[in-house]
Formats: sequence, C-alpha cells, structure tokens
Amino acid sequence: MPTPEYDVITIGGGPAGSTAAALLAQDGYRVLQLERERFPRFKIGESLIPASFDTLKRLGVLDELRRSHFPKKYSVQFFSGDGRASTPFYFSETDPSERSQTWQVLRSEFDALLLDNARRRGAEVRTGVQVREVLFDGDRATGVRVRTDGTEREIGCRVVIDASGQRALVARQLKLRCQDPRLRMAAIFTHFAGAQRDSGIDEGATLILNTRDKDSWFWYIPLPEDRVSVGVVGPIDYLVRGRQGSPQRIFEEELERCPRLEPRLAAARQVLPVMVLNDFSYTSRQVAGDGWVLVGDAFGFLDPIYSSGVLLALRSAELAADAVGDALATGDLSGVRLGGFGPRLRDGMAAFRQLIYAFYNKEFSFGRFLRRHPEHRLAVIRILVGDVFDEDFTPLFDDLGRMIELPGQETTP
Repeated sequence: MPTPEYDVITIGGGPAGSTAAALLAQDGYRVLQLERERFPRFKIGESLIPASFDTLKRLGVLDELRRSHFPKKYSVQFFSGDGRASTPFYFSETDPSERSQTWQVLRSEFDALLLDNARRRGAEVRTGVQVREVLFDGDRATGVRVRTDGTEREIGCRVVIDASGQRALVARQLKLRCQDPRLRMAAIFTHFAGAQRDSGIDEGATLILNTRDKDSWFWYIPLPEDRVSVGVVGPIDYLVRGRQGSPQRIFEEELERCPRLEPRLAAARQVLPVMVLNDFSYTSRQVAGDGWVLVGDAFGFLDPIYSSGVLLALRSAELAADAVGDALATGDLSGVRLGGFGPRLRDGMAAFRQLIYAFYNKEFSFGRFLRRHPEHRLAVIRILVGDVFDEDFTPLFDDLGRMIELPGQETTP
C-alpha cells in the first residue's frame, strides 16, 4: 500500500476532473490531477446548458467565457420529421437573468480553460500520464498506478476521484457499470464550415431535427470560426448494425431524410472526417466507496439529446468536491460519507432520462403535449435549462405517463 503523497488524486482532465481539482485545491488540499492526453485535444459535447452557469461562476471562469469567441446560446428548437418547427424554448422564460444565457464551445479550448484554472487554483496538473488502475487495500482505494514514458509507479492518496470519462476506470475495474437497454444508440458526427445560421438571438441556438419517420435525429450546434457541429443519433441496430456502407455514407443517407437540415448545409463543406460513438448511455451502481468517488461520465452518461453531458460533469464534480472536502475534514472517508450526494445526482439525471424516453417515443410530440398541458411548459424548460437537482417534476411526468408509456424513475441511492 503506497504512502499517501496527496489528499486527492483526480483521474482525468475534462470538465469533471478540473472542477473537482480546482475546488479542492483552492480549499488547501493537496490535489494531483492526472490526464493521459496532451492538450489541446478534440472532444465532442460542445453545447452547454444554462444551469452550468452556477458552477462556472464558483470556478471563477465566467469572465474568460464572456471574453471568448464562443457563440452565445439562448434557446433550443425542435423540428419534426416533416420539417415543422416548434416554437423556440427560450431559457429566459424561467429566469430572465444572465444565468439563462450560455455558450456553444470548442471543447479543445473549453477543457483547456478549465484545466488551466485548476492549475492556477493550486492543483498539481500532469498531462501525458496514463492511470493504469486504482489501487485498493481491501475495499478502500489507496492510490493509483500510473505509466509515464514507459515507466510505471504507484502514487498514494487519501481519496481517488475518478473523472476518467467514458473510460470509467473504477466502474469497469469493480464491474459497476450498467447499460440502459432502452437507450442503445449510436452517433455519427462531424463539423462543417460555411453552413447556414439563424440571425439575432437565434444565431447560437441548438437545433434538434428529426428525420422522416423519426428513425433518427440530428443535432446542429453553431460553433466559433464559422463551424457547426452536426451529428446523427439513432438506435444501434438501425444506424450501424443494420446498414451497409461506411459511416460517411450512412451519415449522408440520413441527411437526405432530414428535410430541414439539407438546405442549411447546401453551401457548406465538411471539415472533419465523421466519427462514431456506440452504446453511450449507462450509469454505475455506486457513486462512491471507501476512499473513492465517481464524477461526470465516469459515473454515467445520458443520451445527448438535451446536451446534459457537461452540466452533469460540472455539477457532479462540484457536489463530489464538497463531499470529499467534508470527509477529509472529519477523517471519515467511507463510501457512505463520500457518496452522500448520490441520491441528489441520480434524481437530477432521472428527470433528464424521463424526457429522453418521451423524445424517443415515435407517438410523442412536445407540441401536442404542451397544447394539451400548457401548465407544464415551464417545467419542460427547467429541464432543458438543467435546473433538475432540487425540483419535483412529478406532475409533469404523471401527465406524460398518461399520454405515453414511460419507464419508472430510477431511485437507487
């Protein structure tokens, strides 16, 4: 068992890892943050949602974001398979403050900004270091084994925070990861230059566009430097396994089935090769154990339809940092103490998940539902904003459940 050299080792240099590292380091704890890649690096997940504002404010990075070239995002809009547009869901309908505006980011720049912030706030940041495994003494995490430039060594700590993303190091090591059988999806995505944008307040809006028959859907995210991120998402058996041809050809075939997207890309040129992600919706059976905590994608990931990924990374890491700080102060590093935020995190994710299930029901229409239940419009917007951690959405989901079949909400602590 290695001697603890640090209070906390954070695995991963994405938004979750940098948030946890920054908050704990600024409180005076000895924090080592390890990232296997060299920055900058490409990452998908470019659309923020407004509830990220509070954590970004606490991290002290809002001024940098305000000065950035990232397009401002005020809304999200949905398009049906036959091309009909919904009324935009403006985030300011629930809160007219600055908090209702967010950004569409290049993750290479956004993640580097947060990593630099962790370093400024006192974390020791090392990149190009691969964490091979988390070390345990019985059930208690005691540190990590790392590999750098062909050499392996062990580093001890009091708490390990796993923010390793979809690598999910601890969840895989302890066999805690559970796929969502109802959301077995694939995504094929790329970037375009010179694509059509809307004007004014709608220029930075995220667009969600269904293909005919709702067999798949596209995201359309305006980015800096005249780029847009475009991706198609659909069931694995439909989008990947049930098709012949390259991912590029499949992307093009689905684009031909999306009547409101083709005109936006008519004068554009593709500037990245298409990339593919498969089977990306999952959670872990535990959020923490003795001496370890999971945050961000290392704990779980939801379908990208509502752009919840970065919010869940930021917020889970903030909640975890507070729990770890309290645990270190009291000397109680048990899983019960470290994972006390788990039910709150799961409840917030469950709100997103129920709305995701509704979206994928081919018989469901947000427009039709809200015409029947206009009293729920603000609740829907609160979920799109990301205000999900301290809200009771039972009335909304009760009425949704009368319109379509919804799986039960997850309540495992």
